[in-house]
Amino acid sequence: MKILISGNLGYVGATVCKYLRHEHPHAVLHGLDNAYFAYCLTGVTRLPEQYLNAQFYGDVRSITSEQLAGYDAVVQLAAVSNDPMGAKFEKVTEEINRDSTIMMARIAASAGVKNFVFASSCSIYGIADGGPRQESDPVNPVTAYARSKIGAEMALSQMNTNMVITSLRFATACGMSDRLRLDLVLNDFVASAMIARKLNVISDGTPWRPMIDTTDMARAIDWAVDRSADVGGRYLTVNVGSDDRNYQVRQIAEAVAEALPGTEISINTEAPVDSRSYQVNFGLYKSLAPAHQPQVTLRDSIGDLRNGLTRMMFKEQDFRNSSLIRLKVLEKHMAAGRLNSALVWQKAASG
Repeated sequence: MKILISGNLGYVGATVCKYLRHEHPHAVLHGLDNAYFAYCLTGVTRLPEQYLNAQFYGDVRSITSEQLAGYDAVVQLAAVSNDPMGAKFEKVTEEINRDSTIMMARIAASAGVKNFVFASSCSIYGIADGGPRQESDPVNPVTAYARSKIGAEMALSQMNTNMVITSLRFATACGMSDRLRLDLVLNDFVASAMIARKLNVISDGTPWRPMIDTTDMARAIDWAVDRSADVGGRYLTVNVGSDDRNYQVRQIAEAVAEALPGTEISINTEAPVDSRSYQVNFGLYKSLAPAHQPQVTLRDSIGDLRNGLTRMMFKEQDFRNSSLIRLKVLEKHMAAGRLNSALVWQKAASG
């Protein structure tokens, strides 16, 4: 099997490469990334790219047929990856998350790729009352990030091709990685508890967030890279997570405080309604992929984060302005002239 992983130099990609190599020791694994976050290594002495046969550098907005020729599967992880970045770079978010995904899938199909895997998001459900959302339920994307994901999904579903396409609507990512991000709810809470022994919940604590560890995201991708059309159809959109991992934000905070004794929780009871609150039904994924179900519990993720941050000798009081926050990394590149406002590398950059 020969697999290309775009966006492999990110938070999830680092874990995916490691997991796929473990599960497919004889596979040919290649990475393709624009390298915005390549230097954001956390607590490792060897590059995560050690698990690849080759690493390529490039912008998915300019992908070519030559770059996709000869692969059995393409995994599209490359994205402007959260709401704050999407808000600041809305046009770029559309270009990378939606337009490039569509273009990549079309080129992959023409090149004879058998499986195309798209990392989508449960955030497309937005504010969703009335019980856990199923794949057939209406969506309510309220951010540029979420809109870009559902836009890509819709176009992929309409492709006339024999290529098997899987859109994985992931729950909220969490857990340790060789390129850790702290701009995710659980990861932020663990870092805050370790630094200040205090968690400031900016909402009233009631919004729902389904959670999934990066290892379990990689497990789902492993299932999708060679999924047969007999399992779910030629095109499949599926919620990826576990029914018992739907949590309210206050429950996530309480779990962190329990794992890190002495941590105080402060909840903003006067906060306005959060624009993202959704429970998700993961029954379809459970029925289609029984051997690839999530195995990492919330407690496990918290423990892995605590151990990983300890290994990093993490003591950064102002971590929300550090390279552990993806928006701050992009802003630093731009301030140094390395990236322009379209997030394109500048050849004559300084710094």
